[in-house]
Amino acid sequence: MSQSLFLVALVVDDYDRAKAFYCDSLGFDCLQDEVQPEGKRWVVVRPKGGEGAALLLAQAASDGQRAAIGNQTGGRVGFFLKTDDFARDHAAMLARGVMFREEPRHEVYGTVAVFADPYGNTWDLIQHSS
Repeated sequence: MSQSLFLVALVVDDYDRAKAFYCDSLGFDCLQDEVQPEGKRWVVVRPKGGEGAALLLAQAASDGQRAAIGNQTGGRVGFFLKTDDFARDHAAMLARGVMFREEPRHEVYGTVAVFADPYGNTWDLIQHSS
């Protein structure tokens, strides 16, 4: 038996705003952007060259979903963007306006810095130690 995690839903306020951040600011590829019934869209993005799970950008459709925007993980870092070149990607993200919440730090497991998406969800940009 073989299984893998291939898609994670991220609740957002607007498809286009979210797609712009993930594709333009973070450099993700847009794998799908298809119109669905009832004004919904199927918008899937994934880190360029990535082999892991992709994000389904899911526009909130109810008050409960809108309340979850930016707080899907209860305020802790909930998303982890692995890189093979921390300095390159950190500099590129800064140049594109990504807001880091801290300076890069070196831990036993690698180099890491926390950044936030436009909604307040926090991410680690991380390059593991060899």
